[in-house]
Parts: sequence; C-alpha cells; structure tokens
Amino acid sequence: MSLKKKKKRKKKRKKERKKERKRDCQAEVSLHAGPVVRTAPNELSFNTAQSWRDIYGIRKGHKPFIKSEFYDGGNFAAEALSIVSERNPAKHSEMRKYLSGAFSDRSLREQEHLIAELVDQFIEMLDSGEGGGKELDLVNAFNLTTFDIIGSLAFGESFGGVASGLETRLPSLVYGPFGLISWYVGKEHFWVSIVISSLGKGALADCFKRFPWFSTAVQTLFSGFIKKLLEDTRKHEAYSMELVQRRIQRQTNRKDFMTRILQEREHQDISDAQIAAHASDFIIAGSETTATALSCASYYLLKKPRVLRLLQQEIRSAFKAYSEIDGTSTVPLKYLNAVALEAMRIYPPLPFALPRVVPAGGDTVDGHFLPEGVSG
Repeated sequence: MSLKKKKKRKKKRKKERKKERKRDCQAEVSLHAGPVVRTAPNELSFNTAQSWRDIYGIRKGHKPFIKSEFYDGGNFAAEALSIVSERNPAKHSEMRKYLSGAFSDRSLREQEHLIAELVDQFIEMLDSGEGGGKELDLVNAFNLTTFDIIGSLAFGESFGGVASGLETRLPSLVYGPFGLISWYVGKEHFWVSIVISSLGKGALADCFKRFPWFSTAVQTLFSGFIKKLLEDTRKHEAYSMELVQRRIQRQTNRKDFMTRILQEREHQDISDAQIAAHASDFIIAGSETTATALSCASYYLLKKPRVLRLLQQEIRSAFKAYSEIDGTSTVPLKYLNAVALEAMRIYPPLPFALPRVVPAGGDTVDGHFLPEGVSG
C-alpha cells in the first residue's frame, strides 16, 4: 500500500473515531454525573430502564406524564392531530384503540408477505452489483427499501425505490451518517429526501427553542431555510392526503394498515385528514429510522468480525434455506435480537428526545421525586 493511501486511511479512521466520541458524549456524561443529568433549565435526562417505564408507561395510582410542548405544531394540514402529536391522554387513548388492530399480531402476520416481497427485491439489488465492479450505497439502499415497505403498508402502494435501484446507479459522492459510503446510488423518491431532512431540521428547531434570542436571529438570517422547511411540510401533507384518498377509493382485499383503520371507520368518526395524519406518522416513524438502525448494525458488524461471525453462525445454523426465514422463525434467535437492540442503543435512530412533563403535584421517576412541570 502506498504512503499516500496509508495517510488517507489513517485520516479516515481518525474522523470516524471523532464521530463515535460525539455519539458517546451523553453516555460519558451519565457515567461521570450519574443516572440523572440536568441538560437544560427545567429539563432532565435519565439513562435507566426503570426511568423509561416510569415516564412513558402506565402506573397504577399515578397520573400520566403528558407530552411536552415539543409536540405542538404537529397539527396535520391545520385539520387533525395524529397518534404522535395528540397531547390529550384521553383522545390519545381513543386513537390507540382504533389503531391497535392494524398492529396486532394477526395483522402483522397477514402483512408479512408484503414486506417479504420488497426484502426479496432488496436482496436482488445487492446481488446485482456482484461482479460488476460497482460499489453500492448501502445506507441509500436501506432507505429505498424501508420507504417502499412502509409505503406499501401505510398506503397500499410502494414508492418504487428498490425497483429504481435495480434499474440504475447514478454516479454521486455520498456521505451517510457514518462517513463516506459510495460513489453509486439508486434513484431517490422525492419524499425520502423530505422526510430525512425534516428529522434533522426538527432536531435543530427543538434546540433553538432553548435559546429564544438565538432562535429569533436564526429566523432572520435563515428565512430561506425556514421557507423551504414549510414548503416541504406542505408537500408532505398534500402527498399524504393524496395517497390516503387513493387508497380509500381503491376497492381491494389487500391486507395492510389501512384495511383495519377503514374497518374501524365504519363504527366511529375518523376523517380523511385524521387518517392521513396517522399515515404520515407511519412514514416518518417507520422508514428512515429503520434504515438508520440497519445502517448502524451493518457498520459495526463490519468493524467487529468476531460479532459478525457469531451472528452468521446463529442464522445459518437455524435455517436450511432463505425461504424459511420469517417473523416467527426468527423469534428464537437471541443473538440477532441482541445485535438489533445494541445497534439502536449505540446509535438511536431519532436525532431528538420525545420529552414528557411531570404531572400536577409532582411524581417519582426511578426513585427520584420531581416537581410538576419538569421535562424529562
């Protein structure tokens, strides 16, 4: 290997280590300061499993922790709130009841073949690059696949991203969340870029709320940036509504998320805007986040050959053929589950927290009493 290549590789490794240190910053703070850290005025960060259950779970004899003001502004097209943006516990409970059927074990089993079809296309896309001397942007491939899957489940139609990836590779220098990925990418659906960029912009907007004077300056200096964000939001809402109305008008026996929701609609008042608001959340929650988790798992598995070998051994010893792999048959694979959980721990897919507020009268979180109004 030439001296120039060695220096380049050394520089790249140094850059990767720097990124990893940034990701581990909050964990290091907790190690030094303890399981509860004050991150901002009236805001706390907890890092224990019990605190998660206390904040987000339902506890007998305790009032629920209400979603914070972070969720304000989630009114879909100024017409409806969704399961994510609804802050009223009673209304949120009603939504959970009529949405639960779409995510029951029975429904997920009925929908599994829809996922399998697109996973098969993803595998075909990976195989198509073998022997051709071309590199594949794996992060982009994951995004194309997860968007197609959630589009199929939420709206009854795929966005065609994986198919476009099979047809073409566009030369482009790509940087993913873990550094330089590849020179080749497939075609990207316009909605993919909108959702991915909106998550990052949402994280920035959340940070700006903590510095009102700075937020005012940003609004003045970056008015074009904010205008683009609002335009993307309107595009996202309009496209969600268009797809929902198209799915409602389509007479089909196809089993997807909409099947159960439309059945519930026969018994209670659920508007098109309400359904579109939920479907919009499905896209945001189930696409890029899943792709990020898969990208993280792949990245660290390639960096840890021993872990990769153990995972390969577990999977290959459990199945004789690819066709045997499904949601039920993979449940006993403990190492696979551990890898998935560890990937999401190391690199949480969401770039921001989902804060809740301590209810009136105060309450305890993992043994710590907190006064009302504290966010955590």
